[in-house]
Amino acid sequence: MISNLSDVKSKNIGNNTNIWQFCVVLENARIGNNCNINANVFIENDVIIEDNVTVKSGVQLWDGIRLKKNVFIGPNVTFTNDFLPRSKKYPSIFLKTTIEEGASIGANSTIIGGITIGEYSMIGAGSVVTKNIGKQELWFGNPAIHKGYVCKCGQKCDEKLICDECKENKK
Repeated sequence: MISNLSDVKSKNIGNNTNIWQFCVVLENARIGNNCNINANVFIENDVIIEDNVTVKSGVQLWDGIRLKKNVFIGPNVTFTNDFLPRSKKYPSIFLKTTIEEGASIGANSTIIGGITIGEYSMIGAGSVVTKNIGKQELWFGNPAIHKGYVCKCGQKCDEKLICDECKENKK
């Protein structure tokens, strides 16, 4: 379902994907199957969103952003793609930012361009992420710092990735 109150130019949108009201999706953006793009989201041309991704309201996905399968982007998360932004001056290449499979980014976080956020990692709400995040790591704060580990199910776990909730090692 694509809301008639959105401006969607892309034809590269998968099955069972919902794009709610007041979204703008540019022509070359690619969005996978079974995604949920909430209200007031802007998606630029060089953006790839894989299957089963949720993007909450108020997010802008700029050129160079890659969201892998099963990613969650909380409301008002901010991405950057240019270290030296100036009006009417554009870099020859925008920074590439990859959010790996199953990762979650909490509301109002800022993600500096050019980094990778690892598989099933978790970024706490309001964090400012300035460096690469490893697989299943928990980071939060301003600037975000490593605070522990999370299971693929989303619960905190120890450094061996053994989850008290699942009682499994989910490496």
